[in-house]
Amino acid sequence: MAPRQGIAIRLAWPLKTIIQRFAFLALIAVSIALLFLGKANIGVIEGLRTTTTDIMAPVLSAISQPVDAINATVAKVQNLTNIVEENARLREENARLLKWQAVGRALSQENENYRQLLNALSDPLVLPITARVVGDSGGSFVRTLLLNAGSDDGIRVGQAAVGPLGLVGRIVEVGNSSSRVLLLTDLNSRIPAVLEKSRHKGILVGNNSASPTLEFLPNNAVVVPGDRIVTSGDGGMLPAGRPIGIVSSVSGRRIRVQTFTDWSLLEYVSVLRYDLPGMSSPDENPGDMGESRLDAK
Repeated sequence: MAPRQGIAIRLAWPLKTIIQRFAFLALIAVSIALLFLGKANIGVIEGLRTTTTDIMAPVLSAISQPVDAINATVAKVQNLTNIVEENARLREENARLLKWQAVGRALSQENENYRQLLNALSDPLVLPITARVVGDSGGSFVRTLLLNAGSDDGIRVGQAAVGPLGLVGRIVEVGNSSSRVLLLTDLNSRIPAVLEKSRHKGILVGNNSASPTLEFLPNNAVVVPGDRIVTSGDGGMLPAGRPIGIVSSVSGRRIRVQTFTDWSLLEYVSVLRYDLPGMSSPDENPGDMGESRLDAK
């Protein structure tokens, strides 16, 4: 057996050496031949490539189906995991909201009981009128909006104009079918305001910039950035508690306010028809009031 194995090894070694020497040259020759064949007859090469593609396409499709099925299964498992996590989060939020709802109802009922004990008057009814912004004046010295509703719709001078996020300004001019709003940022704007947390009252003063200032606060008022500003209702023309904005910066006694309203996206505003008890109706004529008083005498 050993002599035969030695003869086989001696015969195979030269053959292996020849293959190693000429394999690289053979590959180069085949590549050159394919290049010449492609140049000589492109149709043959394209036909061969098309035939190979036709043969391999079903094979690749069959191989990809299990992979696609596995990927789809993994995606479904991930979606189920996300759904379970989201469901747990929503349950927690729902429980928290139910708790706050119960607290809110209890506080509302307690507030109502205190009102009845004190015989406190309720706030007058606020009826909004929604109007479209049809024009604006954004010059250097004026900040106003023109609305497509006027006295025919129940709007009168002094009423508040609010947007989706907070107070916009107040009505300063009224026509039959149009009205003009003086914005909070206008230099002539003065709005009675109050710090929602500390209840210190002041005046929101426009300065023709995007950040009006809060002035005339008490000397002992402590103001920090982030404090919410709402209307105080002083003067009887604006309802109390309407959101205005938050304190953006405090520099000494200079307090700047970032309003909630995004002026660039304002398309519709609501004008609040608001009257304190005892105020005359906008449709009532002062002359008629005098005649009625004479008749009463």
